[in-house]
Amino acid sequence: MVNQGSSRREFLRDTVLAAGLAAVPGGMDTLARAGRSKLHVACNQYPWGVFYQREGRDFGASLDSGFAEVKASGIDGFEPGGEQIEPMAPLLRKHGLEMRSLYVNSTLHEAAQADKSIAEVVAAAQKARELLGTRIIVTNPSPIRWGGADNKTDEHLRTQAAAMNRLGAKLRQMGLTLAYHNHDIELRNAAREFHHMMVGTDPANVTLCLDAHWVYRGAGNSQVALFDVLELYGPRVTELHLRQSQNNLWTEVFGPGDIDYKRLAGHLLKIGVRPLLVLEQAVENGSPNTMNVVEAFKKSVAYTREVFAGFAA
Repeated sequence: MVNQGSSRREFLRDTVLAAGLAAVPGGMDTLARAGRSKLHVACNQYPWGVFYQREGRDFGASLDSGFAEVKASGIDGFEPGGEQIEPMAPLLRKHGLEMRSLYVNSTLHEAAQADKSIAEVVAAAQKARELLGTRIIVTNPSPIRWGGADNKTDEHLRTQAAAMNRLGAKLRQMGLTLAYHNHDIELRNAAREFHHMMVGTDPANVTLCLDAHWVYRGAGNSQVALFDVLELYGPRVTELHLRQSQNNLWTEVFGPGDIDYKRLAGHLLKIGVRPLLVLEQAVENGSPNTMNVVEAFKKSVAYTREVFAGFAA
């Protein structure tokens, strides 16, 4: 199973074709709590695609039955990718799934493409808010070439940060929150791309979707690096992507493993940050294969509720 960002983009594109927030940066307990005693646990679209592929199925072939399984697993919300969310909206409502966040790709490191990409993201965000009340827009700026060894230049990084800041300002004017997401490629070369997206943008415009395992893996499988990121940017975390591994290999179920998520949850509670929780427990080559997707996510949801129970207080 390919585990790079390109596989995510290809899957999200194919799923969409087959289907034919006033959040406050740095203190977003409103979405996690929302006046409810039950902790809201969402999931991203990507892991359902890879689990389905492993089972010889296509998640995008029947979103109706797919969302039925998402709901049966105990998930409360769904974070899709892509721009065409209209086919999904009535099905999400049918199955009682919220869509508090939307995952979109963008191309921001080239000035000639940035304005077009910003307009596309804003249009998708507007549609998501109108149809399903979406509050957070997660974006992962594209690399120069998916799967390639190319590194962005300093000029690329300055251009990208400025464009992301503009995008975040536009979304904030709409009552939405922009959350920056990364994979492992942004951690290369002293993590200069990742860090510049943080220090080169206004926290009022750009928050962080902390994908804990991609930070861990991109830093050479280092919890030291992950918790340093929390120390540096913890107050900007508005969404948290949850994935676990054992011996640096993705597990079927979100549970105990290489990353100390209990410590991570405790740190966020200590600084008063309660982000939207989004499961991204996927499988890759070599991952255990002992259960189907619904069973795996039931166990993942249960562990999430245990570890992050304090977020619902």
